[in-house]
Amino acid sequence: MKSATIGRPGSDEHAQFYAKYVTRVPDGDLVGQLREQLIETATMLRAVPADRANFAYAPGKWSIKEVIGHMIDVERVMSYRAVRFARNDKTELPGFDENLWAANANLSERTIDDLVDELEVVRAATIHFAKHLSDEEQTRRGKANGQEVSVRALMYIIAGHERHHAALLRERYLA
Repeated sequence: MKSATIGRPGSDEHAQFYAKYVTRVPDGDLVGQLREQLIETATMLRAVPADRANFAYAPGKWSIKEVIGHMIDVERVMSYRAVRFARNDKTELPGFDENLWAANANLSERTIDDLVDELEVVRAATIHFAKHLSDEEQTRRGKANGQEVSVRALMYIIAGHERHHAALLRERYLA
């Protein structure tokens, strides 16, 4: 079966806050990009020495492990929203407190390799879901955290969010 072509969402398909993620995603095959960026990000993260895993670049900032945990959590939440809306579920979904989640995830006790394994599994599920979306499913919308969003916008947010954090990791944590 051929993978779905996921078109770029219009600015009316997501809250303005998410534009910073959507615009990070280049034009082209989104499903392919989701695969490729995971390989790049996993490779970068697996190269982090164990003694740097709990490093934060400034007081009050997340550690490398916490950033990875955050990436996993956000992808899970956005994918869940996409599944609900793709299935035409009109139930409004709540937001979530990313800082509360990071503080309560016991991430400092885990290894980077274990976190990257989980990131890969979550992304594999996202890719499998995304590659089978029909055109109709991609444009369905729902409300999450008080804002309307389309399924395809959620897929772009997932890709752009990872690009955002991978760049921050390279610039502020691993430079």
